[in-house]
Amino acid sequence: MAPTPALLDAAERLGRADLEALQLERLQDTLLHAYENVPFYRAAFDAAGLGPDDCHTLGDLGRFPFTTKADLRANYPFGMFAVEQSELRRLHASSGTTGRPTVVGYTEQDLNIWADVVARSIRAAGGRPGQKVHVAYGYGLFTGGLGAHYGAERLGCTVIPASGGMTARQVQLILDFRPEIIMVTPSYMLTLLDEFERQGIDPRTTSLQVGIFGAEPWTEAMRAEIEERFAIDAVDIYGLSEVIGPGVAQECVETKDGLHIWEDHFYPEVVDPVTGEVLPDGAHGELVFTSLTKEALPVIRYRTRDLTRLLPGTTRAFRRMEKVTGRSDDMVILRGVNLFPTQIEEIVLATPGLAPHFQLRLTKQGRLDALTIRVETRHDTPPGRGEAAAREVESAVKESIGVSATVEAVAPESLERSVGKIRRVVDLRGV
Repeated sequence: MAPTPALLDAAERLGRADLEALQLERLQDTLLHAYENVPFYRAAFDAAGLGPDDCHTLGDLGRFPFTTKADLRANYPFGMFAVEQSELRRLHASSGTTGRPTVVGYTEQDLNIWADVVARSIRAAGGRPGQKVHVAYGYGLFTGGLGAHYGAERLGCTVIPASGGMTARQVQLILDFRPEIIMVTPSYMLTLLDEFERQGIDPRTTSLQVGIFGAEPWTEAMRAEIEERFAIDAVDIYGLSEVIGPGVAQECVETKDGLHIWEDHFYPEVVDPVTGEVLPDGAHGELVFTSLTKEALPVIRYRTRDLTRLLPGTTRAFRRMEKVTGRSDDMVILRGVNLFPTQIEEIVLATPGLAPHFQLRLTKQGRLDALTIRVETRHDTPPGRGEAAAREVESAVKESIGVSATVEAVAPESLERSVGKIRRVVDLRGV
């Protein structure tokens, strides 16, 4: 089912040829802006023997060098900015748990575009002006909370800025304020579901109609559980702070068939994670983005490490990205077998008594790598069921993935969380 044309903005109604003409014009402007104002890009282009004028077609972008998170960290804090600091209106940053944080900045125009693309995303998810949006993403330097907040306001919604944590209070706010939409990480949504049921409240009786979930990969099995237990439409939103924040791509509620990328602002490529070769649409690989309209922090061919593929648009001319299946830097190689956290998630979700909150811990046992999976039980799990469930997960991992793992069932909410997310992989092999 296609959306009503009146609900689409002008860019969403573009045909493919007109869209690509707009992309090329904006891409050429972005390359020039980056080359003239960011010493890193000038040096990188020069080293590759390229200049902004060497981009004559969209395909020419593949000749330009990549940008990585390491490049942003090496130029900490403001070395990647293309405008004077007096033109900045906001700064955000990553947590920096694995090194220096990555710092991103926004001009007034950048903030307006960000609000526009998040508003477009909420509308594509089924949100409408006048509805209330419960924002349970973390606020602060993390881009999730404020990105969702200003996008919802731009659409004409009423925002409930709940932020993360205080789960019992979140449940009370949902009951009292009666929002139609919630924006949160999918794993924290399941924590909220558990809290509703712990309080004896049927989650299907709430006012919520749409859940917009992002900031971490999640599976179709998790979507099915959320939709069944909450009687809502669960749709995916995608973004990352280095590109702008949430609102880079959005799943449409009519189809739930992958996320339409807002290609008038963000140009996507998929490349081979090892060779960097650009892959054709439909091939699985690593997602790469080039910003087309950002002023403060233009990014050229930024390697996201997210694994997906590009598909034709359905409800719009914009291409879609398949739900992210994992991250290339989250892939665990255990005794020669490639393993992704999403594979474990599917097994955990299919095991009664366990919540989809888990962590993979890699250690050394003598000369061999060892994997321990710590997974939380649900609040209503009967005594003794957790240990039995752990043994079932061990058996399923061995059978379906081909590796041996030790599984530990732990108490609900005992795994450390940051802005609603659990760190999925902890590698202690070199410690």
